[in-house]
Amino acid sequence: MSDTHPVVGPVPEGRDPDSYDRLRRRVLWALPTGLYVLGSRAGTDRNLMTVSWVTQVCLDPKVLAVGVEASSVTHRLVSEGGIFSLSLLPRHERALVRRFVKPVQDVSVDEAAGGGTMNGEEVRLAPAGAPVLAAAAAWIECRVRERVALGSHSLFLGEVDDCGVGAPGPAAGNGVEGGDDVLAEILRMEDTRMSYGG
Repeated sequence: MSDTHPVVGPVPEGRDPDSYDRLRRRVLWALPTGLYVLGSRAGTDRNLMTVSWVTQVCLDPKVLAVGVEASSVTHRLVSEGGIFSLSLLPRHERALVRRFVKPVQDVSVDEAAGGGTMNGEEVRLAPAGAPVLAAAAAWIECRVRERVALGSHSLFLGEVDDCGVGAPGPAAGNGVEGGDDVLAEILRMEDTRMSYGG
């Protein structure tokens, strides 16, 4: 057993479990990974949570898969509310993701105004009401099609209902034109000293 956590199997025959576990974690951490803030909503309850396990898994329809820890507040809200949003952040906002590694305690959102603050950061509401950081370079809002329980995490499969460059709202750059420069500089895990999983 490792000093910091139990070794998760399987371990190939003839391999030292601790050495193999350290190697496997290093290899899995080397997978290119984005870093996002996932917004969730169920009724009037909302949360923002830093996530890294996100990928597109289908072209027709457009479906994203996000891995969410089963014991988290966000898991409950996405399960109950059936929607989630993703804030894609510019690289220069890397410190912002650390504000959302624990459940949001300070929420002041005005549904009629379409925004407010969460943990002191300005948010705007996507069309179905999921929060998006105002600092987002782009955003995506998805409707949950399926949830797959995998153990420590669930995989939520969400069909893209809406998206845009910037944050949602009347001033957002939601058109087809422009935004390529902004989208080329999206925050990734390797831009931070964070690591998750493996």
